[in-house]
Amino acid sequence: MKNQVCSKCGEGTYSLGSGIKFDEWDELPAGFSNVATFMDTVVGPSDSRPDGCNNSSWIPHGNYIESNRDDCTVSLIYAVHLKKSGYVFFEYQYVDNNIFFEFFIQNDQCQEMDTTADKWVKLTDNGEWGSHSVMLKSGTNILYWRTTGILMGSKAVKPVLVKNITIEGVAYTSECFPCKPGTFSNKPGSFNCQVCPRNTYSEKGAKECIKCAEDSQFSEEGSSECMERPPCTMKDYFQIHTPCDEEGKTQLMYKWIEPKICREDLTDAIRLPPSGEKKDCPPCNPGFYNNGSSSCHPCPPGMFSDGTKECRPCPAGTEPALGFEYKWWNVLPGNMKTSCFNVGNSKCDGMNGWEVAGDHIQSGAGGSDNDYLILNLHIPGFKRREEHGSQRGGKSDLNLFQIVFRTDYKYCNFNLSTRPPTSMTGAMGSELGRITFVFETLCSADCVLYFMVDINRKSTNVVESWGGTKEKQAYTHVIFKNATFTFTWAFQRTNQGQDNRRFINDMVKIYSITAANAVDGVASSCRACALGSEQSGSSCVPCPPGHYIEKETNQCKECPPDTYLSIHQVYGKEACIPCGPGSRSTQDHSVCYSDCFFHHEKENQSLHYDFSHLSSVGSLMNGPSFTSKGTKYFHFFNISLCGHEGKKMALCTNNITDFTVKEMVAGSDDYTNLVGAYICQSTIIPSESKGFRAALSSQSIILADTFLGVTVETTLQNINIKEDMFPIPPSQIPDVHFFYKSSTTTTSCANGRSTAVKMRCNPAKAGAGVISVPSKCPAGTCDGCTFYFLWESAEACPLCTEHDFHEIEGACKRGFQETLYVWNEPKWCIKGISLPEKKLSTCETVDFWLKVGAGVGAFTAVLLVALTCYFWKKNQKLEYKYSKLVMTTNSKECELPAADSCAIMEGEDNEEEVVYSNKQSLLGKLKSLAT
Repeated sequence: MKNQVCSKCGEGTYSLGSGIKFDEWDELPAGFSNVATFMDTVVGPSDSRPDGCNNSSWIPHGNYIESNRDDCTVSLIYAVHLKKSGYVFFEYQYVDNNIFFEFFIQNDQCQEMDTTADKWVKLTDNGEWGSHSVMLKSGTNILYWRTTGILMGSKAVKPVLVKNITIEGVAYTSECFPCKPGTFSNKPGSFNCQVCPRNTYSEKGAKECIKCAEDSQFSEEGSSECMERPPCTMKDYFQIHTPCDEEGKTQLMYKWIEPKICREDLTDAIRLPPSGEKKDCPPCNPGFYNNGSSSCHPCPPGMFSDGTKECRPCPAGTEPALGFEYKWWNVLPGNMKTSCFNVGNSKCDGMNGWEVAGDHIQSGAGGSDNDYLILNLHIPGFKRREEHGSQRGGKSDLNLFQIVFRTDYKYCNFNLSTRPPTSMTGAMGSELGRITFVFETLCSADCVLYFMVDINRKSTNVVESWGGTKEKQAYTHVIFKNATFTFTWAFQRTNQGQDNRRFINDMVKIYSITAANAVDGVASSCRACALGSEQSGSSCVPCPPGHYIEKETNQCKECPPDTYLSIHQVYGKEACIPCGPGSRSTQDHSVCYSDCFFHHEKENQSLHYDFSHLSSVGSLMNGPSFTSKGTKYFHFFNISLCGHEGKKMALCTNNITDFTVKEMVAGSDDYTNLVGAYICQSTIIPSESKGFRAALSSQSIILADTFLGVTVETTLQNINIKEDMFPIPPSQIPDVHFFYKSSTTTTSCANGRSTAVKMRCNPAKAGAGVISVPSKCPAGTCDGCTFYFLWESAEACPLCTEHDFHEIEGACKRGFQETLYVWNEPKWCIKGISLPEKKLSTCETVDFWLKVGAGVGAFTAVLLVALTCYFWKKNQKLEYKYSKLVMTTNSKECELPAADSCAIMEGEDNEEEVVYSNKQSLLGKLKSLAT
């Protein structure tokens, strides 16, 4: 500082000049701080408040610092003042996309700097350290390394690891920093310190490393002290098998684990068992043969062998069943390799991660208990089943990589004859091949076996993992896309770093690995194939799509309508499997699907349904739900009900990598984050929940990739919709049920998932309608394996028929009458036939009949009046005669004449004028009559 001149640092010290470096993480360095927050702005009900995040933090681990493993948001913060523009650089491991990793910079106003516009850090491959650097402006810079776990009830994430943080642009240092213990600097002007090699140590500020006592002490790389060598135990050695010699013998050899740190001369120490015991070599693997040498060779094309006999040509009318089947492990196959790596050290670099052991291959010793022991199998591709011998290649119509996983917990022997025949044509979405392995794990701690897949050498994804001790079992991984694959088995005894070896006896054993239909494969057997024409002799020809091999003639024959071809068998008509109810097969007989039309007979009435307007993908977002830490999330479902020639149109994606990848390769067909199915589910985390710029979609799973059938019955293939699952329908129109299943298996769903969609007629819900889940199962499922949906829509009503309307007749006007047609209310149908037009017919009008009636009435009235007058007049005459007779009787002037002579004869006219002086009353008449 006196001369204002830069001078070289002395030996045992270093300086970055205008920079600082953090490479010691035994504890959190000065200036760093941890801030754990829960960024969810909306928390669940008061009785489900999130657990505190106070215990979440970044944890130092010697050479690196590790992020939190929960779904809290934890920031590692460091504030630095730069005198000039500079940069920050750090190395990291970030392998799990269930955790978000951001790096950004703020100024002293807590505003993000423009230099961190893209703050998302890229994912790295397993075991590889990536690097990240960002330019810094002069002034105050606050650096944030922030991680957020997206657990949603899944297993703990793999944490982010950060080391070697370097910041350039700080004030010129006025002092040199001494080398940390375990490192040294032997030259003036050093900008870093070198690590002490194994079996040496150094103290702080060392110029050189000091050797440990060779016989009694040891040390690892970068040690600050030497440790006493312990007595040797069984954990310090392992056994291997030598390659077969010319006599067909293999030797059992015992070796010390390198580097050897134990002592054999101490009390209670064990000695290395004697090596050299000879045993018979195991036979060659199927498809290989021994030509009298000490090694096995693959059979030539067109030939086969079970590994114990010489290669033989396939008989006429048959073809080799190609693939790989490794079940004898004397040497590592040529397309496999093994390695070992450790995140925090280089102890096991160059070691074999796995060792062959005769009838199995097992994990090796490694250098530490937390090593990753790696076994790789490289397959250049899976043979595409060509159509009529056409050239291989071409992209799938779906452009979608689909993988199905199935676990068979019952151990069985696998034979190459179970592989899909090459004479089958690869239809869209059909199986191209599969890989099956039989394994077991023996663990006393938290060991994990990972099975990973790399497609076209782009990225390695964990397919499945098993923790703890697992009994002997088989696992099958089905391939639907022709690509270059690398399958990886990685075994880790514990994820905690240990100074001493405590779990070296924990191991995994793989007994067999079978890769079916692999390119450049070998054959252990032959299968029947379709024969060509007579001119081509007995040569095999590939069958067209949807054709099976007829047993009698060995010729290709198309499957019957509404059947699909089994992917495991093409020999015989039984290879064509009938489709389920209400479904039909594609043209190539690869899958069955619903064409959106359904017919049902009910009480002598035909009900026809047309769901084509619901064939576009329907969606449902239900929730919200909350994790134990309070993260709000939703379940999002996509449903591809029918149509589209059986294509799976429901797509669910994981967009987490969209936040971490800067550029997407244009035209890339590697959609490892895209899930295509009939029904799929994603977990959606709203943007406000974690403070991100958009909603997150993760944990996409397939709920249905196979269509089973459509029926009005509530049960199909062990899938049952209980009566109380949904409300009772208000009409007598039967609900229509679509049934699906998924071949993806999980530990809790050994038979895969299944889904039932209940289609219900609801005229009030037009268009796409409304999709809902059972009230008893708000997540759509009560057991995690069977999902239920209710889809209400007017489009789910049957097509209208003549039974759905009635007619109304109008009045007859001017000789014409109208007949109208109206729908029955409520209307429980849609489309179908239209209402007939109103009908106009001729009729006799009301005026004519009114006239007729009036005329008849008038005539009747006149007739009655005439009759009344006639009888009245006649009555008057009779009354007169009667009165005269009575008067005669009363006067007694003469004898009363006979009745017939007293009266005027009928027809006679009374010539005398009768004058009524007084008309007799009715009472008088009665008195006269009585008298």
